[in-house]
Amino acid sequence: MKKILFICTGNSCRSQMAEGLAQSLGWQAFSAGVEPTPVNPNAVVVMKEIGIDISSSKSNHVDEYIKDNFDVIVTVCDHANETCPAFPNNSGKKIHHNFQDPFHATGDNEEVLSVYRKVRDQIQNWLSEFTEVESVSSGKLK
Repeated sequence: MKKILFICTGNSCRSQMAEGLAQSLGWQAFSAGVEPTPVNPNAVVVMKEIGIDISSSKSNHVDEYIKDNFDVIVTVCDHANETCPAFPNNSGKKIHHNFQDPFHATGDNEEVLSVYRKVRDQIQNWLSEFTEVESVSSGKLK
């Protein structure tokens, strides 16, 4: 099983959703932040809508994984990409894909949740395409 780490600024929304989605696709997935904050309840809600429970997820600091080796490290926001430390033991790919930060969504509850859904779906689509390419290029994920 391939091992993937998603890094964001706060490890509260995008990276948490990406971790849950990657696990559902068969990855050994983790997430971390360069400035961790609690997991955002709206991320929990929109993930639950598609049958993925991230309610017990905790926000982790990227330094917790610095000595680990990953097949893929993905920064999901520009700030994390710019401030992410080097992983000295890592032999895998480092990829950057900036997704909109749903934390900054405004409006009533439904308008805010629609932004979270949009970002969730963008991550899901990107990850599905990425997983397909990885599967083809390396034989199989597992």
